[in-house]
Amino acid sequence: MFQLLSIVHVFLAVTLIALILIQRANTDASGAFGADGGNGAALEKRGVEKSLHRLTIFVAIIFALSLVYPIVIH
Repeated sequence: MFQLLSIVHVFLAVTLIALILIQRANTDASGAFGADGGNGAALEKRGVEKSLHRLTIFVAIIFALSLVYPIVIH
């Protein structure tokens, strides 16, 4: 059980890191292509960016729950 949980932690951690880095790369790229950030529309997440944001939150919650799970069980 411990070995499986360790594998899940590593997988979730790597996935979370990748999702965060992808989001950061997207914001830099949008600034390079003319999004000056001066208007309110630049702060809204749309399309794929919004989906990535929600997926990142979901993976972060699952990661946190997987860390708490062994504490609650014992």
